[in-house]
Amino acid sequence: MKNYTSIVPRHEEGKIIDTESSETFSTVEEAKSFYQHARARLMDVNNWHQICGTLSAKFQLVDAAGNEVQRPVQKQDYFKIDIPGPGPSSGHGYDWVEVEEIREVSVDDVESIGIRVRPTSSPVNDGEDVSHFYSPDATSSFIVTREGNTVTVSVYDRNTKPNEEATGADLLRDKAIGAGAVTIFSKLQWKALVKGILERK
Repeated sequence: MKNYTSIVPRHEEGKIIDTESSETFSTVEEAKSFYQHARARLMDVNNWHQICGTLSAKFQLVDAAGNEVQRPVQKQDYFKIDIPGPGPSSGHGYDWVEVEEIREVSVDDVESIGIRVRPTSSPVNDGEDVSHFYSPDATSSFIVTREGNTVTVSVYDRNTKPNEEATGADLLRDKAIGAGAVTIFSKLQWKALVKGILERK
C-alpha cells in the first residue's frame, strides 16, 4: 500500500477495496514529469468521468457553500456523484462525499499526494441524512505516488458497508447498491479511474 502521506485511515469493519496500478519510466526525470501530469488529473475531479469512460459515474466538484466549481479540488469541497441508476432522494438524486483531507509529501526520492473523502449529507438541502450508498464510516483515499522512476495510482476504500442510517426508499436503495458496490461497482469504477490517470497521453 502506498500511504506515504498517512492519509489512509485504519480499517476497523466492513470491506477493504484496494485498486492500484503502476507505470515505470526509463528515467527518474520522465517519472517526475509524468507524476505532475498524473497529479493534475487527480486534482481535476470534474474530468474524472472523461478519463474513466462513458459507463462510469459522473463527478462534479461543489464548494462548501454548495456551488458547483471549476477548479482543482480543495479540502472541505464536496463531490456530487451521479452513479448509474436511481440516486437518493435525500441528495436530490446524487450521492455525496466530503473532502476531509488532502496531503502531499516529498521526501528523498518519493513524491505523493492523497485525497480522502467520506460519505456525507448534501450541502444543498437542510436534511442531515447521509446521501450515499455507503455509511459515514467509509472512506475512499485517492493517491498518486512517484518512487524513483515508477508512478503508482491507488484508490483505497476502508470500512465500506451499506448506509443503514437512511430512511424509506433510500434505505432499500442503499442496502441493495451498497452491498453490490462492495464487490462490483467501486472496484470497476476505481479501476477505470486508476487506468485513466495513468494513461501516457
